[in-house]
Amino acid sequence: MSQQDVPADRRVHDVPGLGSPVEMVIDRWGVTHIYASSSHDAFLAQGYNAARDRLWQIDLWRRRGLGLLSEVFGPQFVERDRAARLFLFRGDMRQEWLAYGSDTKRIASAFVAGVNAYVDLVRSSPDLLPPEFRRHGYLPSHWHAEDVARIRSHGLFQNVREEVARARTVRDYGAAVEELRKAREPFVPLTVPDGLDLHAIPDDVLDVYELATTYPDFTEPARVPSSAAVLMEGSNNWVLGGQVTETGRAIVANDPHRALSLPSLRYLVHLSTPSFSVIGGGEPALPGVSIGHNGALAFGMTLFSVDQEDLYVYELDPDDPTRYRYGDGWERMRVERDVVPVRGGTEVEIEFLFTRHGPVVRTTRTHAFAVRAAWLEPGMAPYLGSVDYMRATDFESFGAAMNRWGAPAENQIYADVHGNIAWKAAGLAPRRPNWDGTMPVPGDGRYEWDGFYDADELPGIENPEPGWFASANEMNLPPDHPAGKTVTHDWYAPDRKHRIDAAIAGGLVRSVGDAARLQNDVTSLPAQRILRVLGPLTDGDAAPGLAMLREWDGVLEATSAAAALFEVWHRRHLRPAVLAAALHRLLPAAEVDDAVARLVPDESLLADSRVLLDLLEDPGDRLGPDPADTLRHVMISSLKAAFAECESLMGNDPATWAWGRLHVSVLRHPLGVTDDRTGDVVTVGPVPRGGSGDTVCDTAYDSAFVQTGGSTFRVVIDVGDWDASLALNHPGQSGDPRSPHFADLVDGWARGQYFPLLYSRSAVESAAELVLELRPPD
Repeated sequence: MSQQDVPADRRVHDVPGLGSPVEMVIDRWGVTHIYASSSHDAFLAQGYNAARDRLWQIDLWRRRGLGLLSEVFGPQFVERDRAARLFLFRGDMRQEWLAYGSDTKRIASAFVAGVNAYVDLVRSSPDLLPPEFRRHGYLPSHWHAEDVARIRSHGLFQNVREEVARARTVRDYGAAVEELRKAREPFVPLTVPDGLDLHAIPDDVLDVYELATTYPDFTEPARVPSSAAVLMEGSNNWVLGGQVTETGRAIVANDPHRALSLPSLRYLVHLSTPSFSVIGGGEPALPGVSIGHNGALAFGMTLFSVDQEDLYVYELDPDDPTRYRYGDGWERMRVERDVVPVRGGTEVEIEFLFTRHGPVVRTTRTHAFAVRAAWLEPGMAPYLGSVDYMRATDFESFGAAMNRWGAPAENQIYADVHGNIAWKAAGLAPRRPNWDGTMPVPGDGRYEWDGFYDADELPGIENPEPGWFASANEMNLPPDHPAGKTVTHDWYAPDRKHRIDAAIAGGLVRSVGDAARLQNDVTSLPAQRILRVLGPLTDGDAAPGLAMLREWDGVLEATSAAAALFEVWHRRHLRPAVLAAALHRLLPAAEVDDAVARLVPDESLLADSRVLLDLLEDPGDRLGPDPADTLRHVMISSLKAAFAECESLMGNDPATWAWGRLHVSVLRHPLGVTDDRTGDVVTVGPVPRGGSGDTVCDTAYDSAFVQTGGSTFRVVIDVGDWDASLALNHPGQSGDPRSPHFADLVDGWARGQYFPLLYSRSAVESAAELVLELRPPD
């Protein structure tokens, strides 16, 4: 159809596969509101729109997940491609589709048909091709519906990295040193599983796993990311019942914390049909919405730290390395072969090995190692289950959908227009009848999963007595819960949760605006606790630093000089110094420096605040025969060193210091794509940041203080007055550097200024910037 005489703010696209016309209204913040006459057309239009705004990102998502990077980027990505293919879902697709809901296959098929329609448009209209494809000289690919379900390696997983880190620490230094590395909740004494040879586990045992589950580094494609450097990702959410809000309506607030990326991981969209109308955030390569509302109820999620992984260690047959010991005999590995297409070279033949437990990630002369992952079971494609629960009409139908939820394991919160609120933990949780999942185990048959917990066996609550509920990835299993022994012992520190609880219980969060302010709160509870320990100490040489911190309230504002001093001290000096003092009680002096370097990596946000605070507040004899003197010396000397480092970083005048001078967000295009106007690499920032990984406004950072993770997407939902809801999505809705919505939300994100998440048709049309009419071809 010709677009001649169509107004500039209204465009017409012919889209194959549609049953009827669809209207897409893009508001001034870049949020697309899709109005369709059927579910099929809504999801097809969602796929088309995702490709319109995020084509390179979702094409990369597919290539990375299916192991097709080498096809366009060359032979240096072959190992990544092999790793990705090793962790694809290989089960029966009929069983797979039915695990999510009766119409998930049709939804995925419609979604990829929409993606493919836009791919065809771009292939026939080179001026629409995003710059990433032009720079590297390739075209976007077509999708199959199965791609959406078979790709598993983009999710959040636990806890094989912790198992290996714990095994290495115990192997090299002993169980007492492991207690200084990571807290376990509920606490369990560490025991090495019977038959496990810790020395058989090579340090690089998870290299293939890391290649499969992490984002590629296009500047160093062959580099394997360190497990210690992998960002720990979580979230905050809370739900308030009408009895504790100003309006008498419920409020749902959610800000998932993930790695910062360009483009953003999340994408906001509104799908409206005669049978449902849902708005919120999801991932652009997936159909549906995972955090948002549907006009009847609102929903949000945080990570519930189910241990869905185990590393199995096998003794190999000395006469046949393709066989491993199982029970009283030897069992043969399954072998699969595949071919990787390589740009600029010949295709590469690759081989995979599988045991009865899962993909083999490493072999040595004497042993093999496989990862058993619940997320390789049917129905475990990350977030795909949201297409079922997002259309629920009440808690009964919502709960039924959550019974089928698999991955990631989540704390799902709920509120409806009738005033009901709820929390439900959901996710596929293995039963481990004879071990706790904290360490790798022999793969000889003595350590087997006994199925999975039923969803009803995981905790939850409806209409809690206080009138509200919050979660922040903390250990929230009720005491003596039957799943407590094996669901996991690796939870996040509870600092964010305690801060949220105090604010809500104190009556400080009663409105949508209050909830938005709490999402941006940069008060550090660990800082306040450390300051109380520091308070009585005196030392002339450290007087300037002591004076600054004693006058400080523990709020990590970007403009605060004391916040800058504290974070440099806390992350770079205090933690290593306290740890070294504790290690001197446990290790020969020659091994202490090596152990500190191992236990406090450069990405020191991985250091467990619970361990440090416990050592500071209740050292016992862990810091030597005179712990008070040791603690005074360690704190004062490390503070002096931190003050000197701040002078080297920011100058000799503390009045000019500011946490935001050091701590910034800066995003550079991962492919180094340049701006056509300036020739510079496309960059967003630097933007000064407050907070840290310990604050509700999570701004986790690396060794250079550059923010690496946190909440790039936030929503606060007014349940019932839907147009009063608020949202943010950093840096912008579009992934195309040419779009005005590529980075237009950065300032609001940095300042905590939200935009309205409009829902009613009249409100959407009043904020319309562009209307796209999608029509079936004549």
